Amino acid sequence: MEEQQSLWAFMAQQSDKLLSQTLAHIGLTCISLLAAVLVGLPLGIWIAQRKKAAWFVLGIAGILQTIPSIALLGFMIPLLGIGALPAITALFLYALLPIIRNTYTGIRGVNAAVTESARGMGMSPWQVLFNVELPLAMPVILAGIRTATVINVGVATLAAYIAAGGLGEFIFGGIALNNANMILAGAIPAALLAIILDFLLSLVQNANVRKMRKVTVLLPGLLLLCSSFYVFPYAGAKMLGGFTPEFMGREDGYLGLKSKYKLNMPTVVISDAVMYKAAFEKKIDVISGYSTDGRLKAYDLVTLEDDKQIFPPYYASPLVRKDVLAKYPELEQALNLLAGKINDSIMTELNYRVDYLKQVPEKVAYDFVKTQNLYKKPRNGNKGTIRLGSKIFAEQYILINIYKALIEGNTDLKVDTKTGLGGTKICFDALTNNEIDMYPEYTGTGLLVILKPSRNELIKLAGSREKVFQFVKNGFAKQYDLEWLKPIGFNNAYALMMRKEQAQSLNIRSITDLKDYVSTDNHHP
Repeated sequence: MEEQQSLWAFMAQQSDKLLSQTLAHIGLTCISLLAAVLVGLPLGIWIAQRKKAAWFVLGIAGILQTIPSIALLGFMIPLLGIGALPAITALFLYALLPIIRNTYTGIRGVNAAVTESARGMGMSPWQVLFNVELPLAMPVILAGIRTATVINVGVATLAAYIAAGGLGEFIFGGIALNNANMILAGAIPAALLAIILDFLLSLVQNANVRKMRKVTVLLPGLLLLCSSFYVFPYAGAKMLGGFTPEFMGREDGYLGLKSKYKLNMPTVVISDAVMYKAAFEKKIDVISGYSTDGRLKAYDLVTLEDDKQIFPPYYASPLVRKDVLAKYPELEQALNLLAGKINDSIMTELNYRVDYLKQVPEKVAYDFVKTQNLYKKPRNGNKGTIRLGSKIFAEQYILINIYKALIEGNTDLKVDTKTGLGGTKICFDALTNNEIDMYPEYTGTGLLVILKPSRNELIKLAGSREKVFQFVKNGFAKQYDLEWLKPIGFNNAYALMMRKEQAQSLNIRSITDLKDYVSTDNHHP
């Protein structure tokens, strides 16, 4: 019961944002559905009379349906940018197949004797279509629209990854932070929305044939009305932040910015994959970047000084299960070959090659190992297999491939890489649940996300690199039986970033400067 009360307390606290994101979710669903009905219905009618065309059109729509939704959104971004337009376009493409297919099936299923009788009465082809075929086929067509609606409600949660709003902001933030209340605050309204819309359409579907003629005219109007719910909630904001789901809920993230800096600015949740480019293209103004990210250089962004020091040191190190080190003691020696070899500027350059020059992480890792004289030909041993995991960004992919080369070249162990495991919690759970054996982690993340020390303990650490490392090393060994090996050398701290040109024109050099600017009544630049 206590868990349920805490959920409702969370939802009450977030009620304003929950309402706006629910309305945005309805709008995204209905706009895309309206577009799909306006295209799919005529297309289904057209192919009902053309069998060869039907095979081709349904095949194309079927192929679109098989593309993973997150991949489809990724394809949309280079063409349409971020925000509502690519999200609506992707949802529109997903909704096409059930609408086209059911329209085709419904019209083809009308008894030929009925249509022949209508023609015998002197009806024109258009009159037969609107007065006979469509009303009789409408229950089947509406079944397709119901299917498309439920699909779109679910897929619309992914719109949050490209700053289009919707209930996905709560869901993905909760997943990144392992916050069940946040997940449920987004998932419950999304589920209810799917059920309600499906129920309303079922009432329409079960109407009699006479009323179906009215449905043919009224349905697009109803969808248009629902579409009006979508209004991008931060249009006209003078300064808009775009932050990852994980950053939004961390004390060394947006929560810390609000509590320590008193920074209160409109924000959207956005995927790390498109965040930097969105800032470069002036879709958002401030992002939650990483100090060694290559896209900082690629997109001419500048980091703001953390003058109140809410971001602790983020020195990267291999995090390994102790039982694996005990079983394969040579593993520690191989992993420690990278210790101290990569500083901030080297890591930034490696990231730049992947993020902007689009070189594959395997090649970048191989080139680095070769230039550092660390490369050895793989031994192809069969002593055992080490499962290396990574989070879902370029730096981790590079590090994993470097470690793969070091392990296979210096031991008789094989390596199995499991890349793209998502955020911190997913990687950490995979490690503690014996699904992977090691992944690169950052001391600041281990401190604040996993160990969560008291305020007094944080004050004692005072942002010291050595003290923080020793604290997480001891804490992880004691609580989780995990070992932090020697640090790699670079500090990939969180940082707020802006376009260099914008920051200079507004004279914003620090986060305090940003807070002061946001607090004023100046217009958006």
